[in-house]
Amino acid sequence: MKQLLILSLLASALAASAAKPNILLIVSDDHGWGDVDVNGCKDIPTPHLDSLAKNGVRFTSGYVSGPYCSPTRAGLMSGRYQTRFGHEFNPGQALPPEKKFGLPLTETPLPQKLKAAGYRTGMVGKWHLGDAKEFHPLSRGFDEFFGFLGGAHSYVNLRPAGANPILRGFEPVDEKEYLTDAFKREALAFIDRHKQEPWFLYLPFNAVHGPMDASPRHADRFPNLTGGRKTYATMLTAMDDAIGAVLAKLREHRLEESTLVLFCADNGGPEAVNSSDNGPLRGAKAQTWEGGIRVPFMVRWTGVLPAGKVFDQPVIQLDFHATALVAAGVKPEAKLDGVNLIPFLKGEKTSAPHEALYWRFGQQMAIRMGDWKLVRATGAGTDQERAQLRRDVVKDLAGSHLYNLAKDIGETTNLADKEPEKFKQLAAAWTEWNKGNAEPLWFPGGGDRAKKKGKAKAQ
Repeated sequence: MKQLLILSLLASALAASAAKPNILLIVSDDHGWGDVDVNGCKDIPTPHLDSLAKNGVRFTSGYVSGPYCSPTRAGLMSGRYQTRFGHEFNPGQALPPEKKFGLPLTETPLPQKLKAAGYRTGMVGKWHLGDAKEFHPLSRGFDEFFGFLGGAHSYVNLRPAGANPILRGFEPVDEKEYLTDAFKREALAFIDRHKQEPWFLYLPFNAVHGPMDASPRHADRFPNLTGGRKTYATMLTAMDDAIGAVLAKLREHRLEESTLVLFCADNGGPEAVNSSDNGPLRGAKAQTWEGGIRVPFMVRWTGVLPAGKVFDQPVIQLDFHATALVAAGVKPEAKLDGVNLIPFLKGEKTSAPHEALYWRFGQQMAIRMGDWKLVRATGAGTDQERAQLRRDVVKDLAGSHLYNLAKDIGETTNLADKEPEKFKQLAAAWTEWNKGNAEPLWFPGGGDRAKKKGKAKAQ
């Protein structure tokens, strides 16, 4: 009788484990909205990213909650607007000794929740959420980590010495491969090791973020391109090939139907820096124009979600957090800002996932409500202008622009004067949302507005 009970419990445990899908979360870095075939790219093929769209769902209005690297990651890992807990910017070059940069310990990251639900959790790639031990991936819910902790890394100079080494766990490694290829290798090995148990793999590439180190294996693939665009093409292709290898690994182990695949970029492309292309969108990285916050965005879950579906309603990377939790059988907390996308993608819910989406980035802001967007952003994006706009947070919406994105995706015709009631409606909604935001914990360049509040004027 006792043996039967043990066998019954074991069978129940195995059944419960089998019911949990694997979760693969892939993030590209500084990747232009227009640099995917399905979004209109003509000069750089991206067949494996396109396969996610062909076999899953492509989002035409997929957004991230920050136009910058670390804030987007903080939102992704927490499932909440990062401005709610002060993680509004990348860190400065030097913060005061008493202030450590990292995803605040008040937030419970996605891997920690999935680990508690029985998942083996692994990360391969760029962290950018703190390098002190308490902020390290292995301290925030990951069982395994291979990658780097900072905001950028060379793809070819991978010696273990220096302030931002390639790490396996806590230990520096002497990596020999082109970094994108090394990340591919490690992702494949993680899946091989854990193919018999539910796993969560976070795969945030640093491609196509600078430095602009061409992929040696792809150097001859683009004879018609020159200069920075050619280098960018080799880097993007190396990442697309790596994604293709990971998807092939899922097929090899017959895991396609039991794996939820989520993909987005962390922000729009900094076109003048890495030769990326945001297509018809205005603006770029570090701006709340569409080019800074609308990104390539796809989801695939074979056999569960429809294949080849195009979803036009606005969504945001915060939704990946809630979607992953629900897929794993974990009830999302009420305080999350993201929503579970699955019923919307299956057609079980026909309303928009969000009444509105919001952004605050220093003195820049935006709100999208339906087809309408109210935005206050830098214009030319000069260093002087950016510095001015980053020393404080927006308090006055005067001078903001209003656009109808359904008619004007490029944000060319400001309708603020012609549609004053719509302006007031969006401004009131954004102002109410902003009441739930915190002061930034730090500003770029080492500024510490939260510490000096009331003692110094914004410059």
